[in-house]
Parts: sequence; structure tokens; C-alpha cells
Amino acid sequence: MAEEVQIAGTGSIAKVRNPLGVVGLSIITLGIYYLFWWYYINREMRDLGQAKGVDLGQNPTNSVLAVFPGALIIVPAIVTMWTTSARIEGAQEAVGMDRRASGPIVFILLFLIGPVGIWYAQSELNKVWAAQGTGALPQPPAPGQAPTEARPEMPTSGPQAPSPPQ
Repeated sequence: MAEEVQIAGTGSIAKVRNPLGVVGLSIITLGIYYLFWWYYINREMRDLGQAKGVDLGQNPTNSVLAVFPGALIIVPAIVTMWTTSARIEGAQEAVGMDRRASGPIVFILLFLIGPVGIWYAQSELNKVWAAQGTGALPQPPAPGQAPTEARPEMPTSGPQAPSPPQ
């Protein structure tokens, strides 16, 4: 299961996905998962951009429509790959990353070697969510595990400190 991260300054969440999982699911589902993934990464970047005051896209639905059925015309799919690649680089800049992915490299990989491009794009987005400085949302305990609760610190001195054994 993907780890959910709160996008700083918004009520939205982003997912830290396993890059190989994204590639595998995209292949196994014959591209259907890819369309969902494409929408969600564009939505997450849009939400991050709105929180940071940077234009990282406005309508993730248009990005998906450019992939399918837009790929039938070819040009819209190329344009959305180019703009999403630039958004990934822009998202890294928005969170203050020093070493950023190159948008053109992401585009070339997506265009020429799709699975490698998907893996690389998701890897770079995972870095964005890690760099924005927010912690992961609390996850429910695994089945069969009792929920853990934080225990208050026991005082070591003072009137509330336990007396030493005699």
C-alpha cells in the first residue's frame, strides 16, 4: 500500500508510490492503471502548486484526456508528457530541492522507453513528497496488531517520581 503524505498548506494528500509497482500495474492492466496514475500525479502536483503559489498545472483531467483518447491524434499525448515532465521538475523546485530531475530527460524516457520513464517520474515525485517536510499520515495498525498508544514519560525525580524499591 502506498504511503500517504499531507501536502503542506492544503488538505490534500499525495501518495509515495513504489515506482516498480506503478510500472507493473500499468503493464498488467494494459495501461488502465497508467491513466489513473497520470491523473493522480497531475492532481497532486496541481495541489502542491496551489499551496506554494506556483503554476504546476490546472486541470489534471485534461492531462488524462490528452493521453487517451488524445494519443490517437499523437500530438496531445506528446504535449502532456512534455508538460508533466516540466511539472515534475517545477514541483522539485517548489519544495526547494537542490538536485532536480531534468524535465527533458523525464520526457525522453516517457516517450522512448515508457516503463523506465514511468519508474523515473514516480521516483522523482517520491523525492518531492519527502522533501516538502511533512510527515506521513498515521496508518491503521496491521490486522491482528493492537494499536500502539504513546505513553507519557515517567518522571525520574520530584513528588510524582516512583519511590525506589526497598
